[in-house]
Amino acid sequence: MGHLASKSIFYTLITTILILIPFNKFLFSHLSIPLTPILLLVPLIVYYFFHSISNHSTTLPPGPLSIPIFGNWLQVGNDLNHRLLASMAQTYGPVFLLKLGSKNLAVVSNPELANQVLHTQGVEFGSRPRNVVFDIFTGNGQDMVFTIYGDHWRKMRRIMTLPFFTNKVVHQYSDMWEDEMDLVVHDLNKNEEVRTKGIVIRKRLQLMLYNIMYRMMFDAKFESQEDPLFIEATKFNSERSRLAQSFDYNYGDFIPLLRPFLNGYLNRCRDLQSRRLAFFNNYFVEKRRKIMAANGEKHKISCAIDHIIDAQMKGEINAENVLYIVENINVAAIETTLWSMEWAIAERSCPGIILALPILGLIISKLVCNFEMRAPLGMEKIDVSEKGGQFSLHIANHSTVAFEPIIA
Repeated sequence: MGHLASKSIFYTLITTILILIPFNKFLFSHLSIPLTPILLLVPLIVYYFFHSISNHSTTLPPGPLSIPIFGNWLQVGNDLNHRLLASMAQTYGPVFLLKLGSKNLAVVSNPELANQVLHTQGVEFGSRPRNVVFDIFTGNGQDMVFTIYGDHWRKMRRIMTLPFFTNKVVHQYSDMWEDEMDLVVHDLNKNEEVRTKGIVIRKRLQLMLYNIMYRMMFDAKFESQEDPLFIEATKFNSERSRLAQSFDYNYGDFIPLLRPFLNGYLNRCRDLQSRRLAFFNNYFVEKRRKIMAANGEKHKISCAIDHIIDAQMKGEINAENVLYIVENINVAAIETTLWSMEWAIAERSCPGIILALPILGLIISKLVCNFEMRAPLGMEKIDVSEKGGQFSLHIANHSTVAFEPIIA
């Protein structure tokens, strides 16, 4: 026991030194945090360490040696991309454990075990992990994507499935999807500069996707990339993605003792979310409420938000749930599909591998059939350098692609 106590004290001293090295550079210089309060935290850190030791389980999966308080965070960093995790699986096996501060992360890389987690025991593992920032952007789980698996999740899923995720919806809106995609092809064909200088195609695809989803959600459409409402919507959603995907708040999320230093960051998130939800409500949701109220019992549901508002009027969900469904669609449907399109174009993906996502498959197919896509003149290849995020891997620099029309 004496040996264990000495070892613990030694690790605690090492941890104190580690606090002063990396966080002196990050916290003190970037956040203007004085050194004295950190030193005052040392007794709490010692208590935290001994408390964690007392709750340690001997049945955990293998993994790299962790240090007190920080776990493996200082070893592996923030960006747990697929290449890093695959290399670690070669060392520690198909199931291994990473300790990120106070949080345990189990990594499963074996296909059969992954099937157990995702399918056979899907109920047990159905809830997505939340953190201090996503609690703000989801109203502590009032949405569907990040809510805890249970009655609320099932209710939200049922309400969202009918207007968004059925074969009937695909059939109902497929002509509209193709109309918006044909406009992209038309714009590329009439712009001769895209054949040599290229274009940041993400911007045009962004307008297409917003129009597709906003026509489905609100029966509304943006006129162009210069439309003030389009500029406002994309600005809000881009800033939301930047704050949520950033690694800048990990230290406070992984190590609760350091969470007070996140107050400024969290306040920025709260301010953005308040203005963002007000934007969705004032310009889109309330407009449909007024149309429904004016039509009364004669109103026919003509878009997704009508169906969702109807569910609220029946008492199935509340007004905040309505807004968080809109929030989910703006990020989970629009932004993630946009990232996928950018990867597909930059990497020259075959459309056949993405037909499970009809919109993504259709637009890539149209571009492949109508254009030869290549790097602009003066560039050897398209830049596909990666940029990590909390939940996804992005292209670091939005790709400039040249589109040469294919003459039949």
